[in-house]
This record gives sequence, structure tokens and C-alpha cells, in this order.
Amino acid sequence: MALIRPRLIDCFDIPVCQENTDFAIPFLDEDIPFCLDPFLLWRSPSMQDISLHAMLANSFNYLGFLVNKGDEATATEILIKSSECDEVGLGFSGTRQGHKIGPKVTSEILSLFRLIPQIQKSGFTHFEEIQLYIDQISKDRISDIACNYLKSWLIDYTMDQCQKLGIPMEDVTLENVYDTKDNVFKTEKVKLPFNPQDKRPVLLVPKRWLRGAPWINCEDYINEYYIKDVLKEEKSLTRIEILNFNRQNYDVVSVYIKLKERTQNDCRNDPLFRPIPIFSAKRKISTIEKLPTGKTDNADKKYEDYVCQLLASLLYPHLDFAAEQVRTDSGVQIRDLIFYNTRSEKFLQDIHEVYGNKQLVFELKNVLSIEREHITQLNRYLANDFGKFGIIVTRNPLSTAMFKNTIDLWSGQRRCIITLTDADIKLMVSVYESKQRSPIEVLNAKYIEFTRKCPI
Repeated sequence: MALIRPRLIDCFDIPVCQENTDFAIPFLDEDIPFCLDPFLLWRSPSMQDISLHAMLANSFNYLGFLVNKGDEATATEILIKSSECDEVGLGFSGTRQGHKIGPKVTSEILSLFRLIPQIQKSGFTHFEEIQLYIDQISKDRISDIACNYLKSWLIDYTMDQCQKLGIPMEDVTLENVYDTKDNVFKTEKVKLPFNPQDKRPVLLVPKRWLRGAPWINCEDYINEYYIKDVLKEEKSLTRIEILNFNRQNYDVVSVYIKLKERTQNDCRNDPLFRPIPIFSAKRKISTIEKLPTGKTDNADKKYEDYVCQLLASLLYPHLDFAAEQVRTDSGVQIRDLIFYNTRSEKFLQDIHEVYGNKQLVFELKNVLSIEREHITQLNRYLANDFGKFGIIVTRNPLSTAMFKNTIDLWSGQRRCIITLTDADIKLMVSVYESKQRSPIEVLNAKYIEFTRKCPI
């Protein structure tokens, strides 16, 4: 069984959790749903980031220089090459492969350097502004353009991070590396990490540059500025009509940009994972305790939803949440939670070494009592990257007979199945609230309790 949502470090067996890396750990078969926001470089206290932003703005404004001297063909070629950056794996694609912009959109972007006098004269300070004039420019498109212009720096950054963590690299041919001296995209041979599935090169991006959406974006402009401060008539306008208005009213857009600059202190990078608040965790465990077992009034679905939200937060940052999935075993739907085994704790290292778990599977069962068939279902699922260690999350402790069944599995097949009950999760929430210890210690205690009952 292959890894669920494999990441770069998992395929090379590098034991590190997302919380402890400077970069966003890339998935190998899908994008990370975040964008590189150029505004974070502009407002950064780091002289390096500020210089990179100046280089980014100057490189984009070079397109205007080409347009104004009549060389739109070269500007078109550069802009199209800059419009997609698969190596970083940022955005909203399910395949890590996007599409470059077409000639029509390219022509509309370049026309801004001719049609708007202020841009023709001075260019852009924040090239994200093109979203406010041109349709079909999405937030991940802004991210890709920035990544391509910054690719030379990202190469050096990636190599440095890989050397620190021991991530394998190999010689690759990388396209569309921007040369700021000649203002052209070139192809370079460099040493980078790679996707072991298809050998495509991978670039790493600092977490401090990432947001769910750029600070300057069209939705924010329309909902938080245009409708409230600009629109005087009580009539709805289409997005296209607003963009057309913007092209004829540069001063209106300029006020919005200055407003975003003035509120720059509110612009921060978004965390890749945001644990639920303590009060929310307490409310969810209270609700779980009141739920009936079984499927009455969708109690099983509610139970699974609450447990999923709780465990993803309670076990963070020691276990990075990978996915929730529904599988069918003998016609029965089973909800699983999958976590990456970061080996950040001693017992997680033991689980990796003894049972071979690169990932941990939690099977959720809203039943009054666990039966032999439930244990058998999980036992069949434990193989390969999931290893021979699994967790059943259920309402009540195992009966003596069922606990003996798990001991027999360990004795005969060296498989370890432990159980988390309502009481265990309530204890984890209590520890989560106190902040004196980590909730994952409850999982560790359950593991120790199990191993002590196993025959020598």
C-alpha cells in the first residue's frame, strides 16, 4: 500500500515535522493550497526580502520597457514563460501541473503599460495589481509569476535546506530561470531534490512568504473597498464591469493600494496548519460524550467529524495530519484518519523501527463495543507503509476478550493495535488546555500500557 498524500521528505524517509522546517514541505502528487505573496517580501524587515521584491518588481516592469519600445513579441514570450512554475507545487492543482497563460490574456496584461499613463510612466510597485484590471488572473497565477522571477534564489535556498536535512539531490535541467542581467529566462543545470515518482525537480519555498491569498487581491478589493467606499449607485456590477471601471480610474485603485500598504502590519504569512482553539476543543469533546452510539440521527458521521477535527489539532505538531478517507471493507464504510509519522517522539521512532510505520492510521468506530470483526478489518489494512501499528478510536474500552485478541495478534504476527476511548480523548483535551504537557503523551501511555501486557 502506497503512502497517502506522499510528501518529499516521506519518500526519502527524512524524519522531520512541518513545524520544525523553514519551508513548506511539498506534496509529490498535488499542490500545497497556498500562494507566494510578493507583498510579504515588500513589508518584510529583512533587507534580503526587500531586495528580492525590488528585483521582482523591476523584472516585471521590464515588460513595460519592451512594450513601450515596440518589442511586444519579446515581452509576450517572457510573460508566458513566467506564468507557471510547477517545481514549487503551490496553488490548487491536483496534479502539480498547471497551464501557462494564453496569448489573449498576455496581450491584455501588456496593454496596461500602454493604456494607463501612470503605469506606462512608473510601472508597478506591486505587480499583483494586475488582478484588479485583468480577468482570469488568479491568486496562484500571481504566485507562479513571482516564483519564476525568484527561481534563481529559490534554487540556492533549496540546496541549502536539503544539505541541512540530508534530502537527496541530483543533477537536473531546470527551465525558466530568470537572468536579471540579460532580462531573459534561461535553462540551467543544477543540483536539486526530485520527485522519485517522475524525477521532476522540486523547489522549496520559505513558509514566511506564504498566504492563502495575496494581500492585494480582486475579491478583497471588490468586497472590502469598492462596494463600501466607491460604489454610489445601488446596483450590482459584474466582475468584468468593475475591472473595466478600474482601467479607466487608476486613482481609485491607487487609493486601495495605498490603504493596503498602510495596513501592512496586518499582513502576515498564514500558518500551514491552524489548530482549533481550546474552547472549541472542549465543546467538541463535550458533544462527543453526549452522542449515542450507532447511526441514529447521523451520530456516526457527527462522531467522525468531531474526532477528526480534535485529533488533527491535539496531535499537532508531533504528528502532521495527512488525510481523512473513507474506505469500503466487505461492504462496510470505514472512516480513517492518516497521519505522517514524523518520529518526533521516542515512541514514534519505536513504532517506525519496530512496526515499519511511515504513516499512522486511526480507524473511527462509533459503536458501543468493539467486536472481533472491527479488529480484523484494521488488521487487514495494516501493511507496507502503514506498517503493523494501528489505532482504533471508539467510545469505550475493549472487553477482556477483545483486548486478548489484540494481544494474540501481537504474539502471532507482531502487530500492535491500541485503542483510544472517549475518556482518553477527554484527557488529551485537558492536557491540551493546560499546555503543561503534550496530548500525544496520552497516546504514548496507551502504547506503553499495551506493551506491558504483551508476553515476553
